Amino acid sequence: MKNELILILDFGGQYNQLIARRVRECNVYSEVVPYNISIEKIKEKNPKGIIFTGGPAGCYEDNSPRCSKEIFELGIPILGICYGMQLMTDMLGGKVAQADKREYGTTDVQINNTSPLFQGFDSTNCFLMSHTDYVQTVPEGFKNIASTASCPNAAMENYTKKFYGIQFHPEVNNSVNGIQVIKNFLFSICRCKGDWVISSFTQETIQKLKNKIGNRKALCALSGGVDSSVAAVLLSKAIGKNLTCIFVDHGLLRKNEGDEVENIFRNQFDINLIRVNAKNRFLQKLTGITDPEKKRKIIGEEFIRVFEEEAKKIGAIDFLVQGTIYPDVIESGLGKSSVIKSHHNVGGLPDYVDFKEIVEPLRDLFKDEVRKTGLELGIPENLVYRQPFPGPGLAIRIIGDITEDKLTILKDADSIFREEIAKAGLHKNINQYFAVLTNLKSVGVMGDGRTYDYTIALRAVETTDFMTGVWSKIPYEILEKVSSRIVNEVKHVNRVVYDITSKPPATIEWE
Repeated sequence: MKNELILILDFGGQYNQLIARRVRECNVYSEVVPYNISIEKIKEKNPKGIIFTGGPAGCYEDNSPRCSKEIFELGIPILGICYGMQLMTDMLGGKVAQADKREYGTTDVQINNTSPLFQGFDSTNCFLMSHTDYVQTVPEGFKNIASTASCPNAAMENYTKKFYGIQFHPEVNNSVNGIQVIKNFLFSICRCKGDWVISSFTQETIQKLKNKIGNRKALCALSGGVDSSVAAVLLSKAIGKNLTCIFVDHGLLRKNEGDEVENIFRNQFDINLIRVNAKNRFLQKLTGITDPEKKRKIIGEEFIRVFEEEAKKIGAIDFLVQGTIYPDVIESGLGKSSVIKSHHNVGGLPDYVDFKEIVEPLRDLFKDEVRKTGLELGIPENLVYRQPFPGPGLAIRIIGDITEDKLTILKDADSIFREEIAKAGLHKNINQYFAVLTNLKSVGVMGDGRTYDYTIALRAVETTDFMTGVWSKIPYEILEKVSSRIVNEVKHVNRVVYDITSKPPATIEWE
């Protein structure tokens, strides 16, 4: 069981889950909770420290998100980041104003390194700024501990009460050694021990699932990807044969993947598995659909319908298990965060679901934490480190409408790309790589004849958290070989392009 906790109050910023991830990287357990969590609940959780996140609102606006003022009377250290610093200022009697000059991007910050928050730093450090408002006057009892050329109060502290505010974002990779700011807050200010490891999460989650589900029945949505596989094994450890895994082969999986998934879970794990071959059903529902959000919603709802039907065949089912993870949640709109895209696990659920409850045991984990959990559970490394694959499958890697012929083209092209990446030994360095069938046709020439065929786009991204990522610098000779093989071996493709866009501004998937 976890002995120490950092509570992260969510005020709607896009980096909120990264803060949780950075805290856990320091071996301190963290939970993200709504900004309006009750004081009673905070006392019950008994955190060692509290972090206020950033957010898009102005703290002086009507209906801006605000926590209870009693939070400052609990004697618990608090770190406010960006909006969190501004809110702390406003609530404690300081003044926040709109800046004459907005500050976005990495910025040199002059810091007072005698502050516990900045132990180990030089007098100048480069941090990511992203704000329009700024703290004009710090509250009584606070002093300034950092500034920039255009932001006089870039950080502040009340040493006695252990309240700290920073205008920059230490949680993002753009901030130089930003993790040290978080470590200083955790260990120098909150006095955390840092003894939480993923095995703590694993054992605690298994016990929670045992207590929650007991002898009742659970149905797991198994895709064979990392997330659903780890969720399935967690449930299996907790409730054994009371778990039934339904593998819906919607026909949108990668080449030969359906058979591979069935083989792994039937032969390597003692788990009840039902395979449903539903390709025709899904393709019929998707006929003529080109909008990616509609594709996701249709696939998500159809998944639930299939599970309902299968549940009725096998008897009463109390819980539906899904492999939802943190990036799914934040990109589907967490709190007041902007919705980037909906994920079928969280955004595509219909109004009526024929189960008592949804169980999402991995909802609080990032992808690398899911993999660590998988290894902790004894799942083979080749499955734990297999390529991430979206729930809607190839439906969101085919731009435009979906047909069986297009699926065949994409499966073959994607298989060649993955095969050549593995041959080159790059499969462990590139975090996600795949082919996309664009809706673009162009003129080409093969032999003595003119062609007018599809363009395949290749995508490869390196990332630690899937919240941000950079395009992978695959050697030209490998890209050349992949291109040559696809054009020569896959019918109806005469052009291959490589996507060199990072996230942001792009997402990792095309749709």
